[in-house]
Amino acid sequence: MTTDIILAGFGGQGILFTGKILAYCGLMGGKELSWLPSYGPEMRGGTANCSVCISDEPIGSPLVANPDILIAMNGPSYNKFIDAVKPGGLVLVDSSIVDENCTRTDITYVAIPATDIASESGMNGSANMILMGRMLAETGLFDMDVVKQAMEKCIPPKRANLIEVNMKAIQMGMDTKA
Repeated sequence: MTTDIILAGFGGQGILFTGKILAYCGLMGGKELSWLPSYGPEMRGGTANCSVCISDEPIGSPLVANPDILIAMNGPSYNKFIDAVKPGGLVLVDSSIVDENCTRTDITYVAIPATDIASESGMNGSANMILMGRMLAETGLFDMDVVKQAMEKCIPPKRANLIEVNMKAIQMGMDTKA
């Protein structure tokens, strides 16, 4: 089985970090994986997206043209990728920022005010982890033990305090009802 994921938003929203965590989850789970980041030259404030492929078999190409899962953290990213999502796919959006309404009936569409939830919880900058948590709750792709192992690999020891914050944000996303 292969799961193709596109994460997209503005630079500085943690798109590439979230993709890296998902890739490490695949690695910790013994899966084949690819992680392909893409961002504009301005990074913060510019566009950023990341393709992650997680598979039981070798991956032929890291490019994701038709994702099974889309996480869109801004309107331009939503508009760019929504039509490419496979029928039966999952789309998660940060409804604090994305105003567009989904007209597709062949996908599961989950809108969560992730930026507002993060801000109200005193966890600014954690909207990406909240959306990832909701995605994990919807798909069961990885359990929390694997996610924590991935966090420990991706976050350097001098910033280890961020592991707990990110895990809390993921749990908040898992507990959030759309």
